[in-house]
Amino acid sequence: MRSRTVHGYATGMTGKLDGKRIAILATDGVEQVELTEPRDAVTREGARTEIVSVAEGEIQAMNGDITPAEKFTVDRTAAQAKAADYDALIMPGGTVNADRLRMDEHVRDFVRDAFRAGTPVGVICHGPWTLVEADLVRGRTLTSYPSLRTDIRNAGGNVVDEEVVTDNGLVSSRNPDDLPAFCAKIVEEFAEGAHRVHDQGATV
Repeated sequence: MRSRTVHGYATGMTGKLDGKRIAILATDGVEQVELTEPRDAVTREGARTEIVSVAEGEIQAMNGDITPAEKFTVDRTAAQAKAADYDALIMPGGTVNADRLRMDEHVRDFVRDAFRAGTPVGVICHGPWTLVEADLVRGRTLTSYPSLRTDIRNAGGNVVDEEVVTDNGLVSSRNPDDLPAFCAKIVEEFAEGAHRVHDQGATV
């Protein structure tokens, strides 16, 4: 049975992620395809999604960091949201999006709480910047857009150049070309549910 999506929620289907609530952490400058394709992948499997951002209202997505694309309605702010209310977290890229998110203390706290709970996380392109800022890559293996890799190494992470990398529930990819592999893997990891707590006090 085919699903249809209404305001980010999948209707008319039961799949691998049926009943799961997934946060998409994004703000102005988010790379549109890195928001919409993972969102559609999880809603097709029965999940419902909410956009968590730094402020209420709408966010402006971009194509290739340069061309304005669509606007998306924010469901709640990071200050309002509780990580415990979500079964998984998606962190799209976009240079401006990631830079703005990593500078917001409520965003950093939200992501830290998600990791401490063992919540599975999918992060792509520039998305890991927030993880670096929140000191959540230490001891983990992940990939990212090339310009972030020195930052990740300096923050104690192990960087590899692969289309999709999984480290105990943390799924990462490099850029929009990796989206097919990324979307398939986050569905798999999100379906598994919470993962074990990382030995440094955070989780992946």
